[in-house]
Amino acid sequence: QAQLAESGGGTVQTGGSLRLSCEAPRYIDSSYAMAWFRQVPGKAREGVAAMYIGNPMTYYSDDVKGRFTISLDHAKMTLYLQMNSLKPADTAIYSCASDGGRFSSAPILSSGRYHHWGQGTQVTVSS
Repeated sequence: QAQLAESGGGTVQTGGSLRLSCEAPRYIDSSYAMAWFRQVPGKAREGVAAMYIGNPMTYYSDDVKGRFTISLDHAKMTLYLQMNSLKPADTAIYSCASDGGRFSSAPILSSGRYHHWGQGTQVTVSS
């Protein structure tokens, strides 16, 4: 079972930046999709950015497109989420996820696709 561990959350003012990191197991291969999700109390988990390990193409929700960047350091097997121009509406618990390399017809930003989750890290954007 994939073990994912996020770090890098914190509190930042509106317009600021944060970079989240997610350490993934070394055995993850190019068939895997990995993603960042966020959730606030009382709302459904929302996919914000995703990518396939073996493909440079990236996917973003409309809310974060142009502000957030997902990337992967293959040597460290660490997934990143660079978040710029942060807004109070970005306040949430952010989690990384892996689909375990399993075939799925679910969209890449759909939580139903993913089987392994990190514990989450809090991001708070103050106005």
